[in-house]
Amino acid sequence: MTEHCASPGSKLRQLMAETPIVPMPGLHDCLMAMLVERVGFRAAFVGDGAVSVSRLGKPDFGYVDRGDVVDRAREICRCTSMPMVIDIGTGYGNALNLQRTVSEIELAGAAGVFFEDQLSPKKCGHIRGRTLISREEMIGKIQAAADCRRDSDFVLIARTDALATEGFEAAVERCGAYAQAGADVVFIDALDTVEQLRAAPERIGHPMMVNMLEGGRTPYLSANMLAEMGYQMVIWPESLMYAGFSAMQHAAEELFQTGTLSDQRRAGMTDFTSMSEFLGLESLYELEQKYTGRA
Repeated sequence: MTEHCASPGSKLRQLMAETPIVPMPGLHDCLMAMLVERVGFRAAFVGDGAVSVSRLGKPDFGYVDRGDVVDRAREICRCTSMPMVIDIGTGYGNALNLQRTVSEIELAGAAGVFFEDQLSPKKCGHIRGRTLISREEMIGKIQAAADCRRDSDFVLIARTDALATEGFEAAVERCGAYAQAGADVVFIDALDTVEQLRAAPERIGHPMMVNMLEGGRTPYLSANMLAEMGYQMVIWPESLMYAGFSAMQHAAEELFQTGTLSDQRRAGMTDFTSMSEFLGLESLYELEQKYTGRA
């Protein structure tokens, strides 16, 4: 399959084959997608937690539904050529509900999904109060996802939250079972220690994703260190959102307190001209002139 007609899933699989680890920043809108692609990233990730925060103003506590995530995935996939992995939570129900979700995400143009073995509605893997479905039910959901994908290269990533409720050994065993059931990649969320991070790929022996969350439970390591441990994918689900929130909060406070933004503050910001250039305003003028004759 040539590069220009390769499916999103095959593009992601090619990245996995040719790089030690695939780094994927999390994003929640088109501007962020365009930014990370322009910076040089070759794949990215949409977390349902970030969708909950940005679209609903709620934490990752089971508020988002299929429509919220599918709509956002469709918007982002239209504005980037990067292969996108979409977090679909539990799939928003049982195995049949999961099939519908996977089908809609694939049609939206994504390269793959990941989903977890929590009882619906789910919670963020770094907060308390999670409840798991049985290993057997999750295996059925993985098989259902594999059966409904149109492109066999569409990547299925199965996550377990068993570490918090059943312990490390149970999490390893679940990942092994999920790999055998057909998951292309497996993921133990909220690993607590460097020792656990190092042991998981060695014990499981299957492609693994790892999650780096600022303020979360997992030790914060670089992509190179994680690649050396044996991970094939690393995601930073909300790093860019946290960075943007901090900058917006400081600017809002300064505007409120002083009625303006200082030269120092504005020196660290983009501006209208720069943003317009980034978004390709000049090319739109050219198209306008071509099709309407208006200069």
